[in-house]
Amino acid sequence: MRLLPVAAAAAAALVLAGCGTTEHSSADSAPSGSATGSATAAGPVTLTDADGTSVHLDHPATRVVGTEWNVVEDLVTLGVAPVGVADVKGYRNWDTAAPLTNTPKDIGTRGEPSTDTIAALQPDLVVATTDLSAAVVKQLRKVAPVLVVRSADASDQLGLMTRDLDLIAQATGTTAKAGTVRQAFDAKLTAGRKALADAGLTGDKVAFADSYVVSDQVSIRPYTSGSLVGAVNEKLGLKNAWTVKGDKDYGLATTDVEGLTGLGNVQFAYIENGNDGGDPFTAHLGGNAVWKSLPFVKSGQVHRLPDGIWMFGGPASMEAYVDALVAALAK
Repeated sequence: MRLLPVAAAAAAALVLAGCGTTEHSSADSAPSGSATGSATAAGPVTLTDADGTSVHLDHPATRVVGTEWNVVEDLVTLGVAPVGVADVKGYRNWDTAAPLTNTPKDIGTRGEPSTDTIAALQPDLVVATTDLSAAVVKQLRKVAPVLVVRSADASDQLGLMTRDLDLIAQATGTTAKAGTVRQAFDAKLTAGRKALADAGLTGDKVAFADSYVVSDQVSIRPYTSGSLVGAVNEKLGLKNAWTVKGDKDYGLATTDVEGLTGLGNVQFAYIENGNDGGDPFTAHLGGNAVWKSLPFVKSGQVHRLPDGIWMFGGPASMEAYVDALVAALAK
């Protein structure tokens, strides 16, 4: 089973049992959130989140629950060990760039976390995203302060990624660490761009995708220029080979093997997970005549990146992605 952000699953029109898919109403117009008051390492914090809600904390949060993997990744990256995480096993499979340093309580699925389980943890703060339904957020706010960050924005993925990191850092008193993380990410982009330029790859077209199987049919999911990966690729000096239009939040689209025939001889990179869903590109398309006829397949320009890089994550995942992509293309 392919594990996706809740809204991304809906955008792709998938019905994936157990993934906690829910509808949300706030992502369309919600800001990413902002700090509206000053905070010290131990003093009170007041923030406005992506729902427009004012969130007040008497002190920076230390007992924090994360309902989506990107916010869990940000917490771990900032040095905050979450006491509760949605789908812990899934996180460990899909987001290895920021491994959990503790043994958090599994609070249920990302789309339907257990309010009772979260309440029992007595958290200072719950960090959620706009993918979580307003009804669930309302219930969670009865047991703890909830900070909602916007899940994705195809018009500014990298800006949103860093703003979400900064907002979580404000809430947890880790703003200095957030600054270090941002600097390291910028340095990684610069180094990756140089490595690709040195290899003569600047301006090369790259088509990044993943895939899933429904009723023995392979659906391919293009990551367009509006995706987080697409934004990173552009910073690396690469061009997005996809011409299909992605959704307004995640920048994702849907196609099939026939939809790859117009790509030409591009670099084709993809991500799958051996622990969850396997590799449909090899298992299901390896013997497919259309797949085998594609120019990039014939020329050996197909690159499976390592498992465990979360394509909807934060700076840690995107640093891992840069390393993996540069290694694959510049080998």
